[in-house]
Amino acid sequence: MNNATPQPVTLTSQQNDRFISGWAVSGLLLLLSLVVLSWAVVLSGERGSRCLMYSEQCSAVLSSALYTAFFLALLAGITALVWPRGRGIHFRAWTVFVQWGALTMLGVLILSGA
Repeated sequence: MNNATPQPVTLTSQQNDRFISGWAVSGLLLLLSLVVLSWAVVLSGERGSRCLMYSEQCSAVLSSALYTAFFLALLAGITALVWPRGRGIHFRAWTVFVQWGALTMLGVLILSGA
């Protein structure tokens, strides 16, 4: 019978890099589909249709806020991918966190116009 105390599982630096890269790639792949699907939901509603056809009841969300969130998510994802592996793991993790925050904000801003 083995009474050894279990040791906590820790990730190596290489595993952390792969984990961060996976989330960055996932965010970049999700970016365009999030925008397209969110706009499809907005435009399929009555308010979105009236905005598209007659320019009435359009969203009050500034387009600059949408562009800022989009490009922030894009830039943060690319930065996390091109940053040298093994250095600045915390920086890469924060850029992925910012990327996913900007993705979430972009979806919320687009859907708030529905």
